[in-house]
Amino acid sequence: MRLRYIAASFVCLFLGVKSYAQPNLLGQENAITTTVPFLMIAPDARGGSMGDVGAATTPDINSGHWNPAKFAFIEKPGGVSLTYTPWLRQLVDGVSISYLSAYGKINKRSTLAGSLRFFSLGNINYTDENGNTLGTFNPSEFAVDGFYSTQLSKHFSMGVGLRFVYSNLIGNLASNGTRPGIAGAADIGMYYTNTKKLKSKKQMDYAFGLAITNIGNKITYTSDAQRDFIPINLRLGTYAGVQVDDYNHVGIAVDFNKLLVPTPPLYSLDTNGKILVGGGGPVVAYGKSNDVPVLEGMFQSFGDAPNGFKEELQEVQISVGAEWWYQKQFAVRTGYFYENRNKGNRKYMTFGIGVRYNVFGLDVSYLAGLGQRNPLANTLRFSLLFDFAAFKTSSSE
Repeated sequence: MRLRYIAASFVCLFLGVKSYAQPNLLGQENAITTTVPFLMIAPDARGGSMGDVGAATTPDINSGHWNPAKFAFIEKPGGVSLTYTPWLRQLVDGVSISYLSAYGKINKRSTLAGSLRFFSLGNINYTDENGNTLGTFNPSEFAVDGFYSTQLSKHFSMGVGLRFVYSNLIGNLASNGTRPGIAGAADIGMYYTNTKKLKSKKQMDYAFGLAITNIGNKITYTSDAQRDFIPINLRLGTYAGVQVDDYNHVGIAVDFNKLLVPTPPLYSLDTNGKILVGGGGPVVAYGKSNDVPVLEGMFQSFGDAPNGFKEELQEVQISVGAEWWYQKQFAVRTGYFYENRNKGNRKYMTFGIGVRYNVFGLDVSYLAGLGQRNPLANTLRFSLLFDFAAFKTSSSE
């Protein structure tokens, strides 16, 4: 049994993408696939309800996934958040994502934070090439993160993160030579925030954010030399919010995401329609070979699409989100996520609410898939937040 193909199947299933190893015409589907795609799934209900935006939105407990630099501007001294997401309910039972995040201020300028993300893929019955049962196993993946963020000026901060990733897709059910995938990765982020008085005498707060996440080694699940990229990602975003009156605040955010992973090339075919193999491996007809080192692949990802610059633009995902707060206690959110049909074709609307009461907070999000039989449709996220500052104040009272 080839675990590499099993891993690729999980990637396509859980991100809802179409991937073709060898499109026969330029401009057809040519989605980029990676290992451990769960690292790209929005883990919290606030970001998930705003169309998966977060590069420049106001800082919160779950900033580590979006942009670690935002932690430096978080106002309260500490907090904890726990999120649970039943994933792909339309297709598979028992699949879920759990996310635990916490932070603490070191001083007025610096913050330490950490998170744990666990992805359970439910119970799966495995068979070999001949259809013989190998047994039942619950594949799972997890990532442990640590973050540090500090203000370099009154309006600008930078943050870094370190990540350990463990992916166990088939346990001990496979033949010898297979093993769990392990990776180490790093994040780096930048965040700028400021305020401006409008002509209407209202105050507008605005921000810009940039983060490169999951910069790490390739993963292999077998003893051979084949290794695959993890989802190294570039996220660029902006945010603007206006205090409408003493009670109401409205904010809008936009994010652009691009995987810094090489695009699969188009290979030359022989008369039988099979890929030609030369002395250096498969012969590339259009694009560039994606069997390259990590750093080379990151830079190559900006100009290696077989269909040129047009296809490079198709690889940019767009997220738009809006948020309305009433007295900083009740929030209503919505958003839209767009991915080109040649690069996965994920399109969905999101909705959510948030409540803050004394020590606790609760965020809930709902994903409405667009298009026919969207596997992500009806996805719910639930985030429970605990505020250290509010707890301390409540205890003293």
